[in-house]
Amino acid sequence: MEVRYICPTAYDSSVYLVNGKVLIDTGMNSDLIIKQLEKYIKLTDIELIVLTHCHYDHAAAAAVIAERSGAKVGIHKADLEGINDDYLSVAVIFGERAPEVRPTITYEEGDKIDIGNGEYLEVIHTPGHSKGSICLYEPVSKSLFSGDTVFPGGGSGRTDFEGSVPEKMASSIEKLTKLDVKNLYPGHGAPTDRDGNNQIMASYRMLKMMMGE
Repeated sequence: MEVRYICPTAYDSSVYLVNGKVLIDTGMNSDLIIKQLEKYIKLTDIELIVLTHCHYDHAAAAAVIAERSGAKVGIHKADLEGINDDYLSVAVIFGERAPEVRPTITYEEGDKIDIGNGEYLEVIHTPGHSKGSICLYEPVSKSLFSGDTVFPGGGSGRTDFEGSVPEKMASSIEKLTKLDVKNLYPGHGAPTDRDGNNQIMASYRMLKMMMGE
């Protein structure tokens, strides 16, 4: 699996180009994202955009990129209504309106997304940061695209937004501790290949400690 990491500004989510044809999240600034993508591919090479959740900083550029590339857009079914809602998408926090993208694919737990070369990403539903937050696992390289569920160094996503499900965050992260993860590709910050298993376990322990458990 070939992964290109793109993050044009400090406020955009991390954007990952996988195998030159699948985009995981899009950030907010479509012009900057497209400029970065075109260093590696023709924009029309993108066949699919997968959104890890409905928040503005991950999805605002999706509409423009999808229109210019012809790519389909997918999101978990539990975040489908939130993507176009000013509050559930947290667009209001950025002083903006909700993303205009209209996903045409909805995912559920256990779905497998074809990324070419005989490889796939398994959809793992991890509600907490949002109702429909997902992580994506590639078993051969032991890679996890973790969205805003877990971050390297013991971090985890906020659960104080409208649409967050704080009571489910711990069980979502616990689910991730069952995976064999080497490479962690978070929704914010640079990816790491420093023992993803320990990074995820640190996030789980930190959250449990914050919960007083």
